[in-house]
Amino acid sequence: MVCVRGGSQARQPRRVVGLVSVGLALALVVVTGCVTGTSVGDRTGVAVTIPPLQEFVQRVGGDLVDVTVIVSQGDPHESRLTSGQVKAVAEAEMYAKVGSGIEFELLQLDDLLETNKDIVLVDCSEGVELIPMDGEHNGESGSPDPHIWMSPPNAAIMVRNICDGLVRLDPENRDYYLANRDAYIQELEDLDGRIRQSLAGVSKRTFMVYHPSLGYFAAEYGLTMLSVEEGGKEPTGDLTRTIEQAKENDITVVFTSPLSDPRPAEVIASAIRGEVRYIDPLAADYISNMRAFLDTLLEALE
Repeated sequence: MVCVRGGSQARQPRRVVGLVSVGLALALVVVTGCVTGTSVGDRTGVAVTIPPLQEFVQRVGGDLVDVTVIVSQGDPHESRLTSGQVKAVAEAEMYAKVGSGIEFELLQLDDLLETNKDIVLVDCSEGVELIPMDGEHNGESGSPDPHIWMSPPNAAIMVRNICDGLVRLDPENRDYYLANRDAYIQELEDLDGRIRQSLAGVSKRTFMVYHPSLGYFAAEYGLTMLSVEEGGKEPTGDLTRTIEQAKENDITVVFTSPLSDPRPAEVIASAIRGEVRYIDPLAADYISNMRAFLDTLLEALE
């Protein structure tokens, strides 16, 4: 979904509006005064929530976009705004949000976007079939799994949504954006084909991950994901049942991310005489990251 907040046209001057709800970070931006230039040279300023979206925007926008990642480090479920992040959004012409339930977007994005009433907002989840998180997430039973980008077919949908936003903002370069979109989607389709072909002959279909960030990947390719966390929350009891599950399913690798506490995964790996391997769902180099994960997953499923 593409919408223009306030109903204004693209590339018009924007005014920074202060909000108490984003606190000191926003106050520091307001002190700088009005923002009248939102692009770098002839490039369109685009802000995105997480690093994978940066690649999506850059591959579609090419030399015509300048991309800022708002949650470039740390956990997007718990990220806190800085004055620099607020300023980046205040100066952007387009914001691409994940749109699937990341805490940062649920709790802070609306207030953040109040700094830029005319920004073009792209919901990258439009057209993606959301699946529930395993158990509870964000404190609500049945909340959707936010990690939609971890499925290449979903990534292709997100890229199309981003392209629609850029075309609406900059229709003069429509053909350029469409050509870039199609080329990148072809790479995503090639990645999807490679994953399907690689997994076609694999009989072992269950893997274990600390944080349940691979639910869409598992659903897309007929795999079963066992999560150490309970509905995206750290386990509250001992890990005995999880260790039993790992042994029952012949798990030899426990996947975790660089942002997670490695100790629970290490305890489980030690108990099953396995190992811990890392997968970063927030890596900026999306296609290379997914290829690397596939190679590691195939080893884990041997």
